[in-house]
Amino acid sequence: MNVTRTFDLLDYCDSTKPLKVAFSNKVNGKWTEYSSSDYKNIATNLAYGFLKLGLQKEDKVVIISSNNRPEWNFVDMGLSQVGAVSVPVYPTSSEEDYKFIFNDAEVKYAIVSDKELYDKVKRVMPNVPTLKDIYTFNEISGAKNWKEIELLGTSNPNPSALEQTKKSVNADDLLTLIYTSGTTGTPKGVMLSHRNLVSNFITGASLTPFGYHDRALSFLPICHVFERMLVYMYQYVGVSVYYAESIDTIGDNIREVKPHTFTAVPRLIEKVYDKIVAGGNAKSPLLKIIFNWALKIAANFDFDKGVLYKIQHSIADKLVYGKIRENLGGNVVCIVSGSAALQPRLQKFFWAAGIPILEGYGLTETSPVIAVNLLGKGKTKFGTVGEVITDVEVKIAEDGEILVKGPNVMKGYYKRSDLTEQNIINGWFHTGDIGTFDGKMLKITDRKKEMFKTSGGKYVCPQPIENKFKESPYIEQVMVIGENQKHAAAYIVPAFAEVKKWLKEQSVEPKSNKELIENKSVIKLIQDEINKFNQSIGKVEQIKKFELIDHEWTTEGGELTPTLKPKRKIIMEKHKNLFNKIYGIN
Repeated sequence: MNVTRTFDLLDYCDSTKPLKVAFSNKVNGKWTEYSSSDYKNIATNLAYGFLKLGLQKEDKVVIISSNNRPEWNFVDMGLSQVGAVSVPVYPTSSEEDYKFIFNDAEVKYAIVSDKELYDKVKRVMPNVPTLKDIYTFNEISGAKNWKEIELLGTSNPNPSALEQTKKSVNADDLLTLIYTSGTTGTPKGVMLSHRNLVSNFITGASLTPFGYHDRALSFLPICHVFERMLVYMYQYVGVSVYYAESIDTIGDNIREVKPHTFTAVPRLIEKVYDKIVAGGNAKSPLLKIIFNWALKIAANFDFDKGVLYKIQHSIADKLVYGKIRENLGGNVVCIVSGSAALQPRLQKFFWAAGIPILEGYGLTETSPVIAVNLLGKGKTKFGTVGEVITDVEVKIAEDGEILVKGPNVMKGYYKRSDLTEQNIINGWFHTGDIGTFDGKMLKITDRKKEMFKTSGGKYVCPQPIENKFKESPYIEQVMVIGENQKHAAAYIVPAFAEVKKWLKEQSVEPKSNKELIENKSVIKLIQDEINKFNQSIGKVEQIKKFELIDHEWTTEGGELTPTLKPKRKIIMEKHKNLFNKIYGIN
């Protein structure tokens, strides 16, 4: 059977690739499992319930969950069957953003996961005249529960009305409104149709190295289009989806589930790598020497190495890499990385360890995948985002901007025809990213809006410089600055754990991060790292001055987007005093 709308997956999966475990999550310490049949039945009963509530085609319903869970999928499929539009929102977004999004979308209902989010939406509710009610996934005293909608459906089944509604939904109808503000600006609603997402996950399925009855662990927010599309793709392929309890339990959950695949953003991959390195360096002197030797072998990894390298790699695999694979469950076929640029050294390390990372590229507006590296000879090239996927076209504009055309390109921005016309010209979506082709492989060189000119009129591209400096074990986060100034500079967040370890070897133990960043030895340490990396970049892009920050940038602090990209405008505002200090502005 053809899958042209997302809810077609319910019948397709149940009839062609039924699973005993379609979805699973941990409840009170035990994995709760839902089969393909359970999934279809619950989603259908929810659809009946939504019809009984009076939901109509194109009515908007907000879904907010602090963690990924099967209920999210049940509600998503219930809504799509009645032609209603889901509006997934990040739990970490501010109440001001909630107020704007709810009113802009004119939402009828909100479904949230827990009491904290229920209270948050409750506070916003008086300012949202269209919002009729709030339902919750968790049992919360005084709140309506999502199961009440399911029960309403089981008590009032209406197969003929549902079938008629499903028939009225076509592939180009609006499926979801995903609000994105990127690193700056007011949230704007990206309108994605069934066709947009279906085209992307069907193409993705033809490229995947995993298959029917394999397992995936999901922990990136499902409200983000990257994880959402992949969860649809898992269903289409017949992969069991296990939801991690939280970001903090990923390690334990990987060892329990033993997944064949999972997705991650570079920031998380960096943390996994740092943890592996810290573990290796904590071993006995002999094992530490072996581990560091294996790190050097990984740093030289490539696909066409000679016999000597292959022998060395085989020894490193037996002594070190095999144990790393075991710690990741022993079954990982690949990790898919997206959202931001991944450092080639991390790719080389994980490929050498037999855990291939496939870096891809896309945006919310492109549902999201545009290009991706794959398994197989000649299918991956470090430092690129791989080949453009089938049915999608890419061309590079005269100014270097990446333009995209295909069935994955959004319908437009909700209620913002002006923005739509600015960004989609003659069918080509203007991504705002700067790139080039390396053979067949697409390479992202920077974000158009993030490039800046120095006062000397020279362009500086921050992203590649930042990725280079983050190769230092002593640098956790970095943001390059210098627009309209004489030279480039940087705000740097030290890797506090590593720097403290380095200081301890010199019998110095700072009482606070503030004391640490003021330590002259630390400032010299970071300066030495900067001097080292400056040698490999152009003179104009070299970091001439820097200031250290005494805390990590976080989503909670407002400095990072939910996909862990720096909000440059916010960071600039928060550290304006340091900017003035660097450039001698009074």
